[in-house]
Amino acid sequence: MKKTLSKELIIGLSVIVAILILVFGIEYLKGINMFSPANFYYVKYGNVSGLEVSAPVTIDGYKVGQVREITYDYDNPGKIKVLLAVNKKLRVPDDSYAVLASTLMSGGYIDIKMGSSKKMLEVGADIATKEVPGLMEALAADVVPAVNSILPRIDSLLYNLNRIAADPALSQSIARLDGITGNILSVTHGLDGTIKRDVPAVMRNARSITTRLDTVSANLAALSSQLRQLPISTTMDNVNEVTANLVRFSDQLNSQTSTLGKLNNDPELYDRLNKVSADIDSLVLDIKKNPKRYISIKLF
Repeated sequence: MKKTLSKELIIGLSVIVAILILVFGIEYLKGINMFSPANFYYVKYGNVSGLEVSAPVTIDGYKVGQVREITYDYDNPGKIKVLLAVNKKLRVPDDSYAVLASTLMSGGYIDIKMGSSKKMLEVGADIATKEVPGLMEALAADVVPAVNSILPRIDSLLYNLNRIAADPALSQSIARLDGITGNILSVTHGLDGTIKRDVPAVMRNARSITTRLDTVSANLAALSSQLRQLPISTTMDNVNEVTANLVRFSDQLNSQTSTLGKLNNDPELYDRLNKVSADIDSLVLDIKKNPKRYISIKLF
C-alpha cells in the first residue's frame, strides 16, 4: 500500500511540475517574466488592431514593461481592456496618457506619454488614452488623396506619350537624326584624314619657321652687339658741338654788335650795299657800251 501511494504521489507531483514548467515556459516564450516584480495598470481602447500580448510598453522609445493581458470589457461594450505590467520603480503621473502605436516591422506597442503632475496614479488604476492614427492610417490619409489626384495626370501623360509614339513625324525625325549622325561621322572621318595628311606638313613648316626665327634672333643679337661697339658717346659729343656752333652762329646773326648781325639787322647798310651793287651794274653796262673810254691801247 505504501509503495502504491508513493508511486501515485510521485506521478501527481511530476504532472504538477510538468504543468508548471509548461505554463511558465509558454509565458517565457511570450516574453513574460513571471518572476520579475511589476506594477499593473489598465488602459482601454476602442480598437487594438495589431496589438498582441507581450507587446512592449515604452516611454520615449525605452521599454519599461509589456502587455500582460488583452480582454474585452463586457461591462463597457465597445472597449477593450489591456493590462500593462511595468517596472516596479516606475511612477506614472495622473495626467499621463497611453498611445497605441505601431510599426511596419514589429507591429503594435503601447507608448506612455508622461505628464508633469506631482500626483501619481495608484497601482492598478486606469491610464488615460488617446486615439492616434496608426502608421497605415496616416499613410492612407496622406498618400491616397495625393495618388488619386496624380492618377488622372498619369493617364493624360500616358495618352500623350502614346500619341507621340504613334505620330509618323517621330519616326521621320529619328530617320533624320540617323542621317545627321551619319554626316557627323563622315565629317569626323574627313577631319581625321585631313589631320593625318596636313598636320605633319604644318609641323614641318612650324619647325622651319622656328629655325628662321632662331636665325633672325641670332642676327639681332649680333646687330645689338655691333651697336654697343659703336662710338656713340663720341658721336653725341660731336653732335652737341655742332649744335653749340649753330647756336652761336644764330646768336651772331641776331646780335646788333657783330658783323653778321649788322649785315642782317642794319637796313642802312643793306641799302648801301644795294646802291653799290646798282652802281657796279651801271659801271659794267657803261664799260660794255664804251669800252674805249676806260681802256686805251697805245702802240709804240
